[in-house]
Amino acid sequence: MLIRNKEQLTMEGLQKIVAIKASINHGLSDELKVAFKDITPVQRPKILDSKIKDPNWLAGFANGEGCFFVSIVNSPTKSGKTVQLIFQITQHNKDELLLRNFTEFFNSGNVFKNGDSYVFKVTKFSVLDEKIVPLFKDCPILGTKSKDLHDWLQVFYLMKNKAHLTKKGLEKIQFIKTGMNTGRTSAPY
Repeated sequence: MLIRNKEQLTMEGLQKIVAIKASINHGLSDELKVAFKDITPVQRPKILDSKIKDPNWLAGFANGEGCFFVSIVNSPTKSGKTVQLIFQITQHNKDELLLRNFTEFFNSGNVFKNGDSYVFKVTKFSVLDEKIVPLFKDCPILGTKSKDLHDWLQVFYLMKNKAHLTKKGLEKIQFIKTGMNTGRTSAPY
């Protein structure tokens, strides 16, 4: 196709970008659908081999998409509370296969549907101890998520040493939990 002028080049480029946008995530907004009525989403290639081969890739993916949670709930135990560590990754339902590959990589964990998303989740302490913690020791993550991992690991080691079964240990875990994730205050740059 012969490009006649700069305006034609710009419009064709914009249409290609909109066609790509139409094929990812939630597609086009209502405004873009009106503005680009004749856009056909580009065909996304099928990925046939989606096995996870590199633990560094998985750690990097978890750095961007994973969550480290500490759950403390009322229970009939002596302390009246139960502490549970959770590692999870949530993705749009189009990436269900990817999350199922995490269960294969770790030979553990569960994948379940949550609205228009799928969640890969590990809560079993022995699996966290044998598979999740070693992954992040061997393949450290960076940024703010590394701070959440650090706090999560503090709780992990407190639990490993049975401190969560004492009042003092439970208070320490609660203190750590309040500063994690959305409770973390960010320092100005």
